Amino acid sequence: MIDQLLISAVFLFLLGSLIFTDWPAARIFAGAMLAAYFAGLVDTAEVLDKASNVGLITLVLLLLVSVGLERLSWLNRLSGKLITPMLWVTLLRLGGVTALFSAFVNNTAVVATLAQTVRNNRHHPASRLLIPLSYAAILGGTMTLIGTSTNLIVSSFLQDATGQSLSFFDFTVVGGTATAVGLLVLLISVRLLPTDSAEKIDINEYLIEAEVSEGSNLIGRTIAENRLRDLEDLFLVEIVRDEHLISPVAPSEYIEAGDKLIFSGDIKQVAALDALDGLHLFAVEEGLLRENMMEVIVMPDASIEGKTIKESGFRSLFDAAVVGMRRGGKRLSGKLGNITIQAGDNLMLATGPDFHDRNNLGKNFVVIDESVNGANSTPLQNWLVSLGLLGIVALSVLEWLPLVKGLTLLLVVMLVLGLVRGSELRRRFPFEIWLIIASALTLSQALTNSGLVSLLANGLHTYLGVLGPHAALIGIYLGTLLLTELMTNNAAAALSFPIAFGLAESFGVSVLPFVMAVAFGASASFLTPYGYTTNLMVQNLGGYAMRDYVRAGLPLSVAYSTVVLVLLPIVFPF
Repeated sequence: MIDQLLISAVFLFLLGSLIFTDWPAARIFAGAMLAAYFAGLVDTAEVLDKASNVGLITLVLLLLVSVGLERLSWLNRLSGKLITPMLWVTLLRLGGVTALFSAFVNNTAVVATLAQTVRNNRHHPASRLLIPLSYAAILGGTMTLIGTSTNLIVSSFLQDATGQSLSFFDFTVVGGTATAVGLLVLLISVRLLPTDSAEKIDINEYLIEAEVSEGSNLIGRTIAENRLRDLEDLFLVEIVRDEHLISPVAPSEYIEAGDKLIFSGDIKQVAALDALDGLHLFAVEEGLLRENMMEVIVMPDASIEGKTIKESGFRSLFDAAVVGMRRGGKRLSGKLGNITIQAGDNLMLATGPDFHDRNNLGKNFVVIDESVNGANSTPLQNWLVSLGLLGIVALSVLEWLPLVKGLTLLLVVMLVLGLVRGSELRRRFPFEIWLIIASALTLSQALTNSGLVSLLANGLHTYLGVLGPHAALIGIYLGTLLLTELMTNNAAAALSFPIAFGLAESFGVSVLPFVMAVAFGASASFLTPYGYTTNLMVQNLGGYAMRDYVRAGLPLSVAYSTVVLVLLPIVFPF
């Protein structure tokens, strides 16, 4: 009884922290796991066993292999042929290719690559295409075992509980059907998306800061006399003078030494500011030139989130300086270094020589400028790695080669071919995901050891017994879907799996439909920008508000859920 009360307290803390705080999920799970360990709910051998779970190691290897797969140029070659003058044709092409690649490659990388094509297209407003791009990536990830980390997490839990993992194409019938239906629904719901959000502030419009140095010939002359109104694609929106903000800026305003001139416009035109005597960009103050610039998006739970650029020690953390900053459809104001960084912010960085060797890049940023997203692969690398991946998948499906061994071999081949570097793999090692899953597996064991899983499952069985396993399956799916909108998809899967597994056992039916309900429910993040990284990425790029996700996502969520709940008992009988 004491053990059950202790583990209940740990799980209430875990759930409450995930929903109501901004603490990193990895720290919350690790703290809960340590509490269970020191309370004696699990022993040392069990903790070490969970940390080296085969499914978990497979997930880590897959994420490392994805680093190399992101370098392959197939998607870049196709991207230019996806957008046509007809919106419905564009949606089907863009959605279909995105879903297909997301079934095998990290969907964040797929969205980052195709976002460039969407933003630069001349036929349709980017705001009409970016949310469908994100949703297609989410849908495509549900089609295979490696399409999303959620599927591998559920497979890890299943292997830990039964010794049998899910196979590569177990998800394909349900996931493929849901993806096809979802893309058709998007043809209709896309009409509900705004057509002007990305036009109020141009997609390339950044906040850019330049300082007037002593001795500049701009000093003592007006804005009009200095021709600061005549800069191509750059607009002077305000001046910061000491602690005062001058906005709007009149053509008759005189320039003084030390003025911070705040421009808004196309980041590619910053070279025009260098041509002005005594005008220095914020990044130049930091000691970096702009020969190597890249555009990034700040990730959720980044270490710099909630801090200003100056407070974060940006230069020392990343060997980079911020040239410009943009936040969705909102016009930023004030000195660049004093703006508080938020998840989803776009930053244009001037990078130093050590930037790519920093270990914290993947935890803080998603690179969206394809010109700086690593070297292009050669045709030989493209073919060898692609055929190698297909061979490994085929051998895994035929059960001739374990997936973990095949992924290890493919990773070695990538290193030999020079497609990835050892330093890059160290930098991109998914430590947080490993920690979350290892902790969740340990907590699941603690639940089982205490008998709480059986108690909860039997209680739910009593409550739902009259309705039967179909009602229980719907309840598990909807509960997981709700959790994934309130927290991360990985956390939702980790919390839902023990209950789903125990409930299936209490009914005396196959656990597979319940396990798959957790997997598909945890991937159904269509209503908010926060449940999935790709949703957050496109929020800023398209200037979306929360209501835009609800408008486009609600019909998709209903259609997706209907397909999943109808097909699950058919494909995976009780």
